[in-house]
Amino acid sequence: MTRRTVFLASGLVLLALVPPIAAALGQPFYVDVFRRIMIFAIAAVSLDLILGYGGMVSFGHAAYLGIGAYAVGIPAYYGLHNGYVQWTIAVLASAAIALVIGAISLRTSGVYFIMITLAFTQMLYYLGVSVEEYGGDDGMRLAARSTFAGLVDLRGGTTFYYVVLVLLVLSLGVGHRLINSRFGMVIRGGRSNEARMRAIGFATFRYKLVAFMIAGAMCGLAGALLVNHTEYVTPEFMHWTRSGDIMFMVILGGMGTLGGPVLGAVVLRLLEDLLLPSWTEHWQAILGPFLVLVVLFAKRGLVGLLPERRDG
Repeated sequence: MTRRTVFLASGLVLLALVPPIAAALGQPFYVDVFRRIMIFAIAAVSLDLILGYGGMVSFGHAAYLGIGAYAVGIPAYYGLHNGYVQWTIAVLASAAIALVIGAISLRTSGVYFIMITLAFTQMLYYLGVSVEEYGGDDGMRLAARSTFAGLVDLRGGTTFYYVVLVLLVLSLGVGHRLINSRFGMVIRGGRSNEARMRAIGFATFRYKLVAFMIAGAMCGLAGALLVNHTEYVTPEFMHWTRSGDIMFMVILGGMGTLGGPVLGAVVLRLLEDLLLPSWTEHWQAILGPFLVLVVLFAKRGLVGLLPERRDG
């Protein structure tokens, strides 16, 4: 077992201890903070599958976050609060949109790929802004959190927290299985030398498209979780700056490591939401240079600072 694996497992254990620690300190606010962090960690892990392992620099990943959110918000607007239905729609709709975007954008590369994914996301963003029925630019409140027929009650902050934690662990598990399978080998090989992978008989386009759909579906699930967390849905979930946030979580933590995006989400969200704003109102002037230093001196991300040698 590598030290990085031990570090990731230890981090997940610490996340599991947040609710009892917060209760002991009389600070339930931290349960909400770390629940939000884990939701964005799921989104970051989904992006890492195509960015870190497949070399697909998608600048439109927030589109699926927004689709997942509206897949919960719109049915709730009409009185449908069944979580099984809402979350299934979120995952399937995000995968379907990813199929369309991927089928077009994956025929290009480089800056063209980046711009096409960005353009699709902005189209969806402006679609959300233009639909006044669902609040337009102002967004709309979620009438009630998703219900699961008495199985789990998301109205309980601690219960919802552990639901998100379980889904984060499952996302990491699915990602690990995919990356270490034949499928993952083709995705990683295509990043290194796509022409060679095609020459030995692999249909790299199909593999990349499936990876694109899986990443979209996972991010759609994160969107369903996010709207239940905020109890509010807005087109801002799909704005290109949100895609930038998710991408930077991956880069900050370490691309192509699975655990890296989780670490990136924790560090970036804690700096933005808790630490720097409490120190100074000019916190962004501190955050910017910090991120630049990490990119310059930790080129494999924060997780790259940890030794990879096996223990024992």
